[in-house]
Amino acid sequence: MEARDHELKKELAATLQARGELGAEYESVLIESFLEKVERRLDTTLDRRVRRQLAEQQMTNARGPRPAQPESFGERHALGIVSLILAVPLSAIGVVNAGMGGLVVAWLGIVGVNAFQAARGGGLFRRRDERTSSDWKD
Repeated sequence: MEARDHELKKELAATLQARGELGAEYESVLIESFLEKVERRLDTTLDRRVRRQLAEQQMTNARGPRPAQPESFGERHALGIVSLILAVPLSAIGVVNAGMGGLVVAWLGIVGVNAFQAARGGGLFRRRDERTSSDWKD
């Protein structure tokens, strides 16, 4: 991945240099070209990851169910931890854009998502074979 990052940095440097040589009137064309390259790189990476995940899933299905392992602290409380981390920027954005009402809306959303997850039984990280019939279907 480091080599790809280096290539992307070279592409960005070349785009910036071309913008300096061609002027501001070509800026949007240069930016679009650079973003297309980034998008192609992301598509390639995403395709590779999806293929890998599907292959791993097929291997897991072929091996059969594994014995249940106890959940770790992080798996049980991951959504709560992420919610607390995101609460600060969401609160700031809400207050800056809509004042106290924005803060209330941001926190109602955070509490709502966590309450919904808790009501579902916290099954965010359960494997497909461990879900009950009340859980969402694939």
